[in-house]
Amino acid sequence: MEKTMARQAVPLQPMEDDGGADIHLQPVEDPTPEQVEVPEGGCDPMGSPRWSRLLSSKWGRRPARLNRELLLELRRKKKLYNLWKQGQASQEDYRAVVHIGNREKTRKAKARLELKLASVVSDNKKGFFKYVNSKRRSKENIGLILVEDGHLTNRDEEKAETFNDFFFASVFNNTDRHQAARSSESEDHDSGSSDFPFVDTEIVRDQLYQLNVHKSMVPDGIHPRVLKELADVMAGPLSIIYQRSWESGEVPTDWKLANVIPIYKKGVREDPGNYRPVSLTSVPGKIMEKIILGATERHLKDNAIIRHSQNGFTKGKSCLTNSISFYDKVTHLVDEGKAVDVVFLDFSKAFDTVPHSILLDKLSNCEMSRYTVRWVKNWLNGRAQRVVVNGATSGW
Repeated sequence: MEKTMARQAVPLQPMEDDGGADIHLQPVEDPTPEQVEVPEGGCDPMGSPRWSRLLSSKWGRRPARLNRELLLELRRKKKLYNLWKQGQASQEDYRAVVHIGNREKTRKAKARLELKLASVVSDNKKGFFKYVNSKRRSKENIGLILVEDGHLTNRDEEKAETFNDFFFASVFNNTDRHQAARSSESEDHDSGSSDFPFVDTEIVRDQLYQLNVHKSMVPDGIHPRVLKELADVMAGPLSIIYQRSWESGEVPTDWKLANVIPIYKKGVREDPGNYRPVSLTSVPGKIMEKIILGATERHLKDNAIIRHSQNGFTKGKSCLTNSISFYDKVTHLVDEGKAVDVVFLDFSKAFDTVPHSILLDKLSNCEMSRYTVRWVKNWLNGRAQRVVVNGATSGW
């Protein structure tokens, strides 16, 4: 009775058939004593010893390798240990259980867990590396960080603010501000084609099915697992939202928010410059970005706008194909007895410092749809970020 009351399932079918009702998903929490209904003619379930053990247990902290069989063996070991201490069991019996029973079964359970994690690493990379990191002696938590006034801080909130100031300052420069202001005042970027956008519900459903449920939840509070499990239900409403957003050029504010995680690269760990930012943004927003990207790639390919020499960010090409082409060209010139001079250039923070006005001009010059250009312009403006360090967050 207690188990049934504690774990009642919520039927999904009535939610799907609800005629457009406003449904808000809330996180599931353990019931409190006030929320548990006492059955008529029965005792208070919260007062039973079994219920108390369920509430006070720490099952969520146990290792994943502990299955039911191994838990029973560990309980048997503990019971036999108490009997041995009381003189009711021999030391040989206790050692036999420890060496032959517990240790061997623990090793096998651990091996099965690791084999399972390795076999599904392509589908669950996060779980695999979480297990690997748990076995490392050195943890990946961010330690002391050098702040602007020159001292080291160990306060997570101050670290988050330092990273936020550093990452935010690196994406702007005077040229960008000047050109962005000039662009917003004198150009509307509506000179492209007038192809009317269309968002197919099937495309949205396919994108939902392809979501990785092991990704973290983002600032909007919508977990990828919820969207994937309810793909058939959510595809229609999301396609309407995407269609309206594309037509109007308005991007929802939640799609512009990002949680930024600092990832250590190399060098001195106390220097904020030796960390790269990884942004976690809204999952529905990223699906819309993929739809816009797909339309942009089709337009560029159909009109042969991208040159054949472009390798990066092109399907079927990469840095490897670029290196092979370059090597073939150089060796061909050397074989002909010609001199070859090579100059290598590397732009510091190239992606962070691209002026938005130039990017929008490029899209217009490529005769992209004016709806797409207007949407991208709105998507670039009004964005906000906060840095998360060891669970602490900076301001937006």
